[in-house]
Amino acid sequence: MPEIYRASSKKKKPSQDPQKLKKTLQSSVQKDVPEPNHKALRALNFYPSKVKFIGTDKKEKIILLLRRHPITTLPWIITALAMFSTPYFVSFFVPIENLPVNYQLVALMFWYLISLAFTIEKFLSWFFNVNIVTDERIFDVDFLNLVYREITDAQIDQIQDVTVRVGGVIRTMFDYGDVIIQTAAEIPQLEFYAVPKPDLVAQILRELRVEEEVEKLEGRVR
Repeated sequence: MPEIYRASSKKKKPSQDPQKLKKTLQSSVQKDVPEPNHKALRALNFYPSKVKFIGTDKKEKIILLLRRHPITTLPWIITALAMFSTPYFVSFFVPIENLPVNYQLVALMFWYLISLAFTIEKFLSWFFNVNIVTDERIFDVDFLNLVYREITDAQIDQIQDVTVRVGGVIRTMFDYGDVIIQTAAEIPQLEFYAVPKPDLVAQILRELRVEEEVEKLEGRVR
């Protein structure tokens, strides 16, 4: 399994105090920014202190770790449950009891292996397809399969425009949507798909861009 990000047991002094950053963000965001937190299966993580990713700078501070909203996993979860329960229902319509016991066992094991592989592949795709926002860069990590991943990044000061796209009753009800980021980087557009609280994510990106501009003017750019 490719190492996209991993937990680190060593505590490092952050390059920027999360509490100070929180106060800065709150000055422009008209709602409370949650306290630093990180849970392995959470879709929206603020200031995750135990996360490290490939290509990270020791001075960088991770602000956000995003995945697609958990509600987006329902289709493949329902499909997986249907696949695991299929042999039970098939037995009512197909006289598989006429087959030798060995054949029945092999067919059953083969079907459950396929179902398990489908479930694991879908889970890993959700878990490792992440968007990372640091105080210096933004990352879009696309985990396509066990042997291939694609990572796109851009500097915060290269952000030109941030657009939020939310449509439909389900997205509005569960408060998730797409954040489209136009950049001056080699890849002109990065897209955070179906992330929770897209308005807050977009506001944080805008505020980080303003902070970067202020640092440039003050000559504090790393």
